[in-house]
This record gives sequence, C-alpha cells and structure tokens, in this order.
Amino acid sequence: MKGLRGVIGRVRGWRRGWHERSKLQRIDLYTRVTLCSVTWFFAVSWGLLPLGDALDEGPVALALAGAFLAANIAQSVLSNRNVALAFDDYRGTTPFPPGRLRLPVVLQALMTGLLVALAAVGGVQEEGLVLLVLDLPVAFGIPYVLLVPVRTFLLHSAGFSAVVLALLAAVGVPGGLLFGAFVSLVVVVLLVLVSARPSVWSLSVMWQAEEARDMQARLAVAEERLRFGRDMHDVLGRNLSVIALKSELAVELAQRGNPAAMDQMVEVQRIARASQQEVRDVVRGYREADLPTELMGAQGVLQAAGITVSVEGADGPAGIGAPAAVQAALGWVVRETATNVLRHGDPRHCWIRLARTRDAVVLEVENDGAGATRPLGGADDDGGGSGLAGLRVRLGALGGSLSAGAVGDDLFRVTATVPLTARPDTDGRPAPSPEPSAAPSVLPEER
Repeated sequence: MKGLRGVIGRVRGWRRGWHERSKLQRIDLYTRVTLCSVTWFFAVSWGLLPLGDALDEGPVALALAGAFLAANIAQSVLSNRNVALAFDDYRGTTPFPPGRLRLPVVLQALMTGLLVALAAVGGVQEEGLVLLVLDLPVAFGIPYVLLVPVRTFLLHSAGFSAVVLALLAAVGVPGGLLFGAFVSLVVVVLLVLVSARPSVWSLSVMWQAEEARDMQARLAVAEERLRFGRDMHDVLGRNLSVIALKSELAVELAQRGNPAAMDQMVEVQRIARASQQEVRDVVRGYREADLPTELMGAQGVLQAAGITVSVEGADGPAGIGAPAAVQAALGWVVRETATNVLRHGDPRHCWIRLARTRDAVVLEVENDGAGATRPLGGADDDGGGSGLAGLRVRLGALGGSLSAGAVGDDLFRVTATVPLTARPDTDGRPAPSPEPSAAPSVLPEER
C-alpha cells in the first residue's frame, strides 16, 4: 500500500507541475520529451529486434549483439542528457561543453565496428542489417544536429555514411544490401534533420517572442515612470517657484512692518495645499492640465512677480473651441513656460498668444530679458525628462511640435503647435496624430 501511495503521490506531483507551467513551457517540455523518445523508439525497435538473429549464430555473434545493444543503450542515455544542453546552445543561452561529445563519438565508432563485425560473422539477416544501419546514427545525430550548422551536419553525415558503406563492402556485404544500407542512411539523416532542427527552431522563435513581450512590458513600465516624473516636475515646478517668491515677498513686507505680509503667507498656504491635492491627483492618474485655469494661474503668478502679462486669444475659438486633449497639452506648455519665466532671466514683460489655423492650435509664449535667460530644459530641468524635453515628448504623442529660441537680442519665444485631430488614447494618455499641415516655422536656437 505504501508503494502504491508513493506512486500516486508522484503522479499527482507530475500533474501539478504540468499545470503550473506556462503554455510555452509545456511546448518546450513536450519537444524535449519527443526528441528523447525518438532515440529510445529506434533503440528498442530497429536497434533491438534484428539482434534476435544472433541467438542462432553462435557465441561470437551473440556476444557482438549484446555489446552492440549495450553501446546503443549507453549512447541513448548520453543523447538524452545532451539534448537539453544542445537546446540551450542552439538558443544561444549556454554554450555546449565540447568535452561532452568525446564519449558519444567513441560509442558511435564502437557501434559502427560492432555492426560491421556482426555483418562479417552473419549475426544479422539481410533485412536486419538494413534496420540496424537505420538505427545507427539516430542517438548521436539528434543532439549533434543542434550543435553544428546544417551544411556541416550534412557533410559529416556523408562522410560517416561513406565509411560505413566501405566497411560493409570490405567484409563482403553484397551490393543489394549495400544499396539498402545507403538508402537507410540517407533516410535517417534527413529524418533527424527535419525532426530535430525545425522543432528547436520553432521553439527558439517562440521563446524570443516571449522575451520580446517581457521586454515590451518592462519598457512600458519605464515609460510610465518617466511620464510620472515629468508630471511631478510640471506640477511642483511652478508652485514651488511661486511659494519661494511669495515667501521672500512676505519676509520683506514683515521686515517693513507691512500687514500685507500676512496676506502673502495665506496665499503661500493656499498654494501649498493646492500642490498637495495636485500631487495626489497625479499619483491617482486623474489629473489633466486645464488651459483656461493654467492661463489664469500663469497670469496671476507672473503679475505677482512684477511681470506685465498680456494674454491674447484665450477667449476665442483657439482656446475654448479646441478639443480637450489639445487644451490639456497646451495647458502643460503654459505651466512649464511660466515656471521658466520665473526661474530664468530678468523679464519685465510676457506675452501669451493663442491662435488657430485650419487644422491646429498654436500657442506662443514670449518674454523679454532673454540675455540673462538660461536654457529651458537645461541642467536644472533634468533635460532627460523635464522642461523642453518633457514638453516635446508630451506634444509629440499628440502629433504636435515645440520650438524655442531667441528672437532678436532681448526676446525669447516658445511656440507649441498641436493638431486639432489629437485625441486621448484609451488609457487616458494622448495618442499619436498626423503632423499638422500648417505649423509655424521652427526657430534655429534653443535656450
């Protein structure tokens, strides 16, 4: 009973292990088991049945037949052990140890010699010799065909076949049997080639596709992390700049004894709380920049910093009539450019213009004081994913474009163009759209 329970337990373990494998892992296991089974099928059929003729041919023939059977079994065991390593070598994951082929080569030579000796002493009948020749290269050939190029395998097989036929002819095997042996060698070489090589090639392609899907998933995660980093920078950049500006103003007012310092600190508190909510919205994935809100916020912040702001076109069809995805993208541009106007240079005036062409919306943000302005998207903006680079990625996903550069000696202009056909993708992020046919010219310089 204990033995039966042990067998049942092992069967259940095998069944559980099978169900725990993925579909590709099951195909992999099935292919390996099939190739290993082919070796034993030949060994116990065409490699064993013809040896029964040696029972009636005396002790020498019987000894040769037993030695051939033992060598065939040993070769089959080594073949099964080398198939997995040959798989890995074919896929390029782990190189096959060359030393593992030495013993199979010796056994192959031994089996060939024993077969020729059996033919010489009459230990096999005519049909039996053809079947033994058919079995002779199978165990060695299955792993070997995976280790060398097809041309090399065919050349080596041709050389081996020539040696076998020459030895059989030397011991007096008649021409009819030699032709049958030749046909058997050709058939078994092609059988090994078309059964092992394409199976492993197909399996290798499936594994590569699986690895490509895994890589695609990892790239999607990395892209989402970059997007999240850009959003966090865009959300906090302007608000932190405003908080720093108003805090400095509150300190100056407090030093002068001006009661307006209290109002400035209340505003700092409000902005800090709004920033907290915006960060929560970004984490939850619900936040979208709103163009009218961003325009009002930018105007208020810049005016609080002593910068004269002029906004044109916000109340017209360029702003209100644009699709939500376009307004959200332009809202990010307004937010980022306002932040950089505050952080860089010494501007006194800022102009924000919205215009609508036949198939796109164009936003221009221009400020003076460019002589002291540092590059947008430069070192302080982590150029790999913030500032100008981040805006270009965001607009590029909608088929839009962004240009930035100096205009004259004192002005700096950022121009964003987003096509009206832009629509958000199903996951809430913008989807690529065709490039607009009419877009403003790109300025040659970036700050």
